Amino acid sequence: MKRIFLFILTNLAILFVLNITLRLLGVDRILDNQGVDLNINNLLAYAAVIGFGGAFISLAISKWSAKRMTGAVVITQPSDPTERWLVETVRRQAEMAGIGMPEVAIYDSPDINAFATGMNKNNALVAVSSGLLHGMSKDEVEGVLAHEISHVANGDMVTLTLIQGVVNTFVIFLSKIIGHLVDRVVFKTERGHGPAFWITDMIAQMVLGILASMIVMWFSRHREFRADAGGAQLAGRGKMIAALERLQRQHAPAQLPTEMAAMGISGSRMGGIKALFMSHPPLEQRIQALRDAAV
Repeated sequence: MKRIFLFILTNLAILFVLNITLRLLGVDRILDNQGVDLNINNLLAYAAVIGFGGAFISLAISKWSAKRMTGAVVITQPSDPTERWLVETVRRQAEMAGIGMPEVAIYDSPDINAFATGMNKNNALVAVSSGLLHGMSKDEVEGVLAHEISHVANGDMVTLTLIQGVVNTFVIFLSKIIGHLVDRVVFKTERGHGPAFWITDMIAQMVLGILASMIVMWFSRHREFRADAGGAQLAGRGKMIAALERLQRQHAPAQLPTEMAAMGISGSRMGGIKALFMSHPPLEQRIQALRDAAV
């Protein structure tokens, strides 16, 4: 709760500073001189409600949507020794991490992958693929589970949602400003909104949304290193490294639905400018970071 409070407070401060900065730069006066009936305060409030509202709705339904998209089945009563071991391992690691027992689920996929989600670290979901259970040793699976439990304990889903809310707010706010300026200053629309506003607003949202995605993905990559370090503490550095090395030996990257890509243990490999949109760092970098931490 403290993490959420501090982050929201920080983001409100950012919105306040942006408001003051726009006023000092005279943006509101420029808009008034051009006949733009635009209230900066109201626009900021609108953008924040829409930006954060969408992000938090997504977080609130994250467990439900994850189960629906992957077909994950929660283990309510272990039916075999593997399921029993899986549940007990998650329980032990959750106790070590100081969080509530997550729901444990298995989804049918040949890929070696796992994910964690949920808006509350004491009421989360940890799911593994059937491919992971069949393709990894128990030590490697334990490393993967520890990584996911660390995500939950770190509150990564909540923090990622808050960051998404901030960038959404800026995208909506700035695109409306740009749309108003183009509509009033360039196309000289005097009343209401002309076609230029809607077209410019849509294009600006797409362009700014792409730039915002880079920020969100940068944080996603950063949190993977933290989750690896936390996993090493819970399961042991050797098991965490072994799990990542096993993922590295896959012939094809493990895949989750696009909406859930950032939740998985690993992601697609991309080069060049596409690397800015990767949700996960390259596995060799993650393995090297764990080895360097042991020195």
